Amino acid sequence: MERRDFIKLGGIGMGGLMLPMSGIAISAEQLLDKPMDVAYKKKLADIALNAAKAKGATYADARIGRYLNQFVRTNENRVDNIVNTESAGIGVRVIANGTWGFASTSNMTPDSVAKTAERAVAVAIANSKFQTTPVQLAPVKGVGEVSWQTPIKKNAMEIPIKDKVDLLLAVNAAAMENGANFINSTLFLVNEQKYFASTDGSYIDQDIHRLWAPFTATAIGEKGFKQRSGLGNPVGMGFEYLDGLEKDKIHVTGASVGYGNSYDILEDAKLAGQQLKAKLKAKSVEPGKYDLVLDPAHLMLTIHESVGHPLELDRVLGYEANYAGTSFATLDKWQSGKFQYGSDIVNLFADKTQDYSLGNVGYDDEGVKTKEWDLVKNGILVNYQATRDQVHMLGQKESHGCSYSQSWKDVQFQRMSNVSLKPNEKDLSADDVIKDVEKGIYIAGRGSFSIDQQRYNFQFGGQLFYEIKDGKIVDQIEDVAYQSNTQEFWNNCTQLAGKSDYRLGGSFFDGKGQPSQVSAVSHGCPTTRFNNINVINTARNV
Repeated sequence: MERRDFIKLGGIGMGGLMLPMSGIAISAEQLLDKPMDVAYKKKLADIALNAAKAKGATYADARIGRYLNQFVRTNENRVDNIVNTESAGIGVRVIANGTWGFASTSNMTPDSVAKTAERAVAVAIANSKFQTTPVQLAPVKGVGEVSWQTPIKKNAMEIPIKDKVDLLLAVNAAAMENGANFINSTLFLVNEQKYFASTDGSYIDQDIHRLWAPFTATAIGEKGFKQRSGLGNPVGMGFEYLDGLEKDKIHVTGASVGYGNSYDILEDAKLAGQQLKAKLKAKSVEPGKYDLVLDPAHLMLTIHESVGHPLELDRVLGYEANYAGTSFATLDKWQSGKFQYGSDIVNLFADKTQDYSLGNVGYDDEGVKTKEWDLVKNGILVNYQATRDQVHMLGQKESHGCSYSQSWKDVQFQRMSNVSLKPNEKDLSADDVIKDVEKGIYIAGRGSFSIDQQRYNFQFGGQLFYEIKDGKIVDQIEDVAYQSNTQEFWNNCTQLAGKSDYRLGGSFFDGKGQPSQVSAVSHGCPTTRFNNINVINTARNV
């Protein structure tokens, strides 16, 4: 971001909120400006590819991007902030002398694009002095000219600001009328208009939409305060997720409300207020061993941290050690073919084609068609997440299609795919998962967590906690966190609900890399039981 743009955005409140959004501030109406003509994008891309080849590149790709964001934030009965941003430009990545090079520009004239490609080659040649092993790319067949769009029904950018503000203020009122003393609610909207071209012969135009509507409500009592965040999910959908149509409600034993392809945020806010009043009076948990029944709105984060990150191949190889850690799931464990990541009912898979997911795209940022593949099968570690220049290290010949860049000006690299837990083949309900539990705790919603640099030893909290006795949910309790390590935890997985209970959660701003980038990724799972897990009391710190 240019300094003047940062100051401009900071002046309207964005800088203080440290939002992972960049670009120049624009009006809401400008968000709907027509994108660049596809034919002109192809012309610019060809200029970049040809200029790179003329300077000695053996491979080149160009990404032309227009990235749009809208952010609306409210507190109680007032609007705190409304921000609209746009960022547009081209990034060119090349291989020359067996080495990667990258350059970018926001000046998309033919001459500027050609010079940017030449600069990328110069960077590669300079870097090649330090390259010991040439880059090896898995083959990708060019797909010609194709397009892909998130299957939205209502473009959220087209919904009037007033309607969005009215919805958020109604959410705040619903929470406060039912027990909350304070609440803030937010709406994040993202539209990525991305064009990818490569010397492999691909010209791919994609229009990607994402939406997230989080809130946090607070209630104050005699002994302090309690908070409850919304249980809705960030999604790869349009505004239809919030408009109350096509509801697919899933009420889990009265303890929480999760949704399939539609989210009644007003109902969730109402429940949040009621549950906050109960939180203020709830008894504190007794530390010890419990069987845990984890709602998808909670388990998604544990999957993200204990499966998604440790099975990123660049982390396994130590490429992320300086910033985001390493992984316990080393290559020797995978090569043995016997490493028991979880119990035999644990099947974890990666899939960037899941409907409504944050990672749902037709092609990744290397022009690879997205797909589904197994990571853990019947409890055994069978694969990782890798990109075109990594899969040869696994003896594989096809990229997994999980390359991503947060913008045109950042180089693409390996990012987490949607990583999910397969449901039970039997269509069991959440009640079926609970009914055999004698002493347990039901947990919904994501809370604070910590995990070590190898993604092995961890501790997770949540939003809502309910005691389970003799197969029934009874009282609401508080101050719960569980501790385990990844292998022990997943090997203690003893029951799963079925397909009708399967839901997607997600992370809208998952950080990685240096310089740091963010990406959006979803994780699906059903209600799941884990036996004999250590629970601590966070108030007593034991």
